Amino acid sequence: MAGIYIHIPFCKKACTYCDFHFTTSLKHVDEMTDAICTEIRLKKDRLNGQQVGSIYFGGGTPSVLPSTSLAKIFNTLIDCFSISADAEITIETNPDDLDSKKISELRQLPINRFSIGIQSFFNEDLIWMNRAHNADEAESCIKRSQDAGFENLSIDLIYGYPLLTDEKWLANINKTIELQTPHISAYSLTVEAKTALANAIQKGKQLGLNDEQSVSQFLILTEKLAKAGFEHYEISNYSLSGRYAIHNTNYWKGIPYLGIGPSAHGFDGFNRYINIANNAKYLNLLADKKLAETVEELSETDRFNEYIMTSLRTTWGTNLNKIDDDFGNQFSIQVQKDIKPFLAKGHLTLTDNIIKLTEAGKLFADGIAAELFAENID
Repeated sequence: MAGIYIHIPFCKKACTYCDFHFTTSLKHVDEMTDAICTEIRLKKDRLNGQQVGSIYFGGGTPSVLPSTSLAKIFNTLIDCFSISADAEITIETNPDDLDSKKISELRQLPINRFSIGIQSFFNEDLIWMNRAHNADEAESCIKRSQDAGFENLSIDLIYGYPLLTDEKWLANINKTIELQTPHISAYSLTVEAKTALANAIQKGKQLGLNDEQSVSQFLILTEKLAKAGFEHYEISNYSLSGRYAIHNTNYWKGIPYLGIGPSAHGFDGFNRYINIANNAKYLNLLADKKLAETVEELSETDRFNEYIMTSLRTTWGTNLNKIDDDFGNQFSIQVQKDIKPFLAKGHLTLTDNIIKLTEAGKLFADGIAAELFAENID
């Protein structure tokens, strides 16, 4: 089943490390809601009648939207698409938004999964990141959500930044396990160009990041979560058995999805659709009932490289039989040659024509994938 991703480009504050598309001005929320609904209607035939198995509200911070705006978007989605009765419907939220009133309002909508941007349970770290919430809100919002019947929760954590000692990192992990959330996404902090963090490091106002720290904290995380019964099913994602994120899993498996909203991307199996990352231009185009997108026609090599990058990150691995079927045996023959040094190092395994990263190999995932990319295979 296909998916739908909806980008909500609003945030209360700008986190120091974030390079996603958003604005901290909320004055055009109503216009943006209307534009998103218009885009949904313009794209109602894009899925060719496929049933929708997942809807994901990302951003930005979708939880800043009034519930009336979310309801308007849902009504449009229901009018335009066949949505599975058991579809996973996720909204990214910030802890400070999830008071009892907001949770009660979200409970009246089709949403059945929260992805909560906790990042840390320590106030000094949250201040350093310029997050809008505090440590008490980070913990209490999870308990409130669970008490209200939202048991399908995912929380985000960040590691590898200067303030985070191993002791604090262990405390964050232990708190997460204690709170019994079934899914955890954990990311090593990266310095993205043109962010406040990058600027501060460049000016010497902040310490740079330490690769050894990131590796150490990644290993601490994987060990602790494995002992707690979590499956490491994608480089940055861990879940209890059967609690994988459906929307993200489908993305890694190359299943088509629509992208709605400014800066959103969509994929139909062969082409990528990229919406303009400019709110004013997006609003103006949709006001005239024109799509605010460009189309990137993916070559066979592009699609092969994307398959390598996404599949290798997962517990399902890279399937040589699929490469044969989808791209031709010249690609699979080349891959079998290219993986030999990584098999020898113990960074990859090859079993029943499935290539997988070992625990040691996960530390080098992006580099290994790049070595397996095809430039132009004749």
